[in-house]
Amino acid sequence: MLNGLVTALRTLTVLTVPGRETEKFSSSLFWFPVVGLLLGAVQAFLASQARLLAWNELSAALVVLAGMVLTRGMHVDGFADMADGFWGGKSKESALRIMKDPNVGSFGALALGALLLLKWIAVLKLVEQGAFSVLVAGVVLARLVQVLLASSMPYARSEGGTAQAFVSGAGVSHSVVASILTLCILNPLFFQDTLALFVVIPAALVAAMMVGLLSYRKIGGVTGDVLGAASEMAELFVWIAGALFPGSQSQFSI
Repeated sequence: MLNGLVTALRTLTVLTVPGRETEKFSSSLFWFPVVGLLLGAVQAFLASQARLLAWNELSAALVVLAGMVLTRGMHVDGFADMADGFWGGKSKESALRIMKDPNVGSFGALALGALLLLKWIAVLKLVEQGAFSVLVAGVVLARLVQVLLASSMPYARSEGGTAQAFVSGAGVSHSVVASILTLCILNPLFFQDTLALFVVIPAALVAAMMVGLLSYRKIGGVTGDVLGAASEMAELFVWIAGALFPGSQSQFSI
């Protein structure tokens, strides 16, 4: 079982952890929320330390940059690729071909710039409020969204791809276990106000549904790029929801 955690860490982060990879890559999906907790905790710690310098703009920038560095930029790359493919491709085949191109086009560059700007604005508000628990929740829920989409949608590339091993073996059990684990992680973060969960969780689910429906309409399923893009959208939606929620400073602070 711990082999799945090794695979999850090696897949989702830059960390080189000891141990053997799992033979069934889909079993690593169970551990995605745990990896999200690790990443989110690091980002929140950096934000809290930078905030001590009374430079909230830098603190927010560190959160966004750390998210890219710790994941090798994998998810933001997927977001840019999806934007290029979905808005530049006229058919499923052309969309998938464009998404496979390692070069970033104009649609991808514009979408990526907008994503990072909106993330920075949302994180800046959260840092000003001391709402570091929302930062962590966004990263955790973003990994849950990956599991939900991988478990509920088919793999879009007939020729196979990097994420096929994760998607093909995923099912209801992965979604259920990952969801329960996510709730176990989030409850202590929001022990002062559990009603906050009814803000951050729906925000992540809305992002998942938006990306999932768009992806199904454009390419008939998901790819690794789509899962990465869904993760980025979920983080953004959760952070914006947390920043806008009335009274978030006292309710979300840790």
